[in-house]
Amino acid sequence: MRIVFGLAVLAALTTATAAKADPCKAIPDHGPMPSYLHRGAHFSGPVIYVGDGDSLCVAVGQGPANWVEIRLEDFYAPELHSPTGPAAKAALERLAMGRNTECIANHRSYDRVVATCRIGRRSIGDLLKAAGNTEGGNGYDQSKR
Repeated sequence: MRIVFGLAVLAALTTATAAKADPCKAIPDHGPMPSYLHRGAHFSGPVIYVGDGDSLCVAVGQGPANWVEIRLEDFYAPELHSPTGPAAKAALERLAMGRNTECIANHRSYDRVVATCRIGRRSIGDLLKAAGNTEGGNGYDQSKR
């Protein structure tokens, strides 16, 4: 079973990054949030897709219906369409793609969950900051600089 899941994740890693729209479908565009993603819920899995510098997709099971789109709670990357947006996305891909992450859900934002995610003992936001990535996207509080 682990081999089958591993092959499914590998297939997603090689195909999901080329897709125009995110493949994460665990949270519907309209309708209720899955109960397993309530505030404070813990979930984990490999990162199989990076949408921009502060959003990613975690596979909590097989297939897109079990891929959770996450907006990082502790990092505000530049918007993808901004001059530094593509570099922010590439930085998150280098840091997280294919790695197992453990997340704690906070609240829903559109078709994703805002969460703090960790790789090892450090949050992804802290890892991005430690690597020298700058914040500046929507919602970033300039006074935190």
